[in-house]
Amino acid sequence: MRKILVLGGTGLLGKPVAARLKSDGFEVRLFARDPAKAQKVFGDSYEIAPGDVTNHGQVEAAMRGCNGVHISIGGEFDRLSAETVAELAPSTGVEYITYVSGSTVCPQNGWFPMIAQKLEAEKAIRECGVGYTIFCPTWPMEQLPRFVRDGRAAIIGEQPAPLHWFACEDFGRMVSNAYQRENSNRQRLFIHGPEAIPMKEALERYIRVFHPEIKSVTVMPVWLAKSMGVLTRNPMLKFFAELMNYFNKTGELGDGSETNRLLGAPEITLETWLESRQTNTE
Repeated sequence: MRKILVLGGTGLLGKPVAARLKSDGFEVRLFARDPAKAQKVFGDSYEIAPGDVTNHGQVEAAMRGCNGVHISIGGEFDRLSAETVAELAPSTGVEYITYVSGSTVCPQNGWFPMIAQKLEAEKAIRECGVGYTIFCPTWPMEQLPRFVRDGRAAIIGEQPAPLHWFACEDFGRMVSNAYQRENSNRQRLFIHGPEAIPMKEALERYIRVFHPEIKSVTVMPVWLAKSMGVLTRNPMLKFFAELMNYFNKTGELGDGSETNRLLGAPEITLETWLESRQTNTE
């Protein structure tokens, strides 16, 4: 299996997968709505197929000649992307699909719209007739900078459950290994990092290194964040408040031990990630 099409390659979880596949000797084709952006991110050594996931014909053209497809879209087109790839896989010669789901995706959480979409996406992939690995990651360390805005570090809700934060670099390696090892075929695998750390503590450790001027992490009540989203007519803030309220209720699900056995355990701790990131910014 030598050529992999990556959907969502410029995203937080897509970029390290594309890079690791390339470094492991795969040919990588990037499906990009903005080819100029993709080329700026990756350079000239990657093949770029321009197109939009809402365009059935463009997805089909990009899939032809590829042995595998990695789907890392998320958002409103998550389900559509998975269903389109699943539908086209048998006729385009695609042999394997990898898909980024989530650690809390399960039927009992299907009341939340994002989870309902991912459940349908997983179903389409399982039933399409080609090999697959569905990845169910918890929180990536690379999300921590996004909780710092306008000189403040804040989370919404108490978020009391410890989370096994993982580094995107480790995730890229594990996805690449799935394309190289038959033992992960038709598996649904949880991605948990090596340490369980509550969100507030992880963010505190992050700001101590990169934002020492911020002395503490603010915990914003969910109701306040929702109200601010409504009053300021900011739908993204309202959605994010609802999303964080969901995670406040569900915490983290799953067990990464089987994934670690099959694909190699994540090795990067939060401390080593912070040190590496600090070195790269100096």
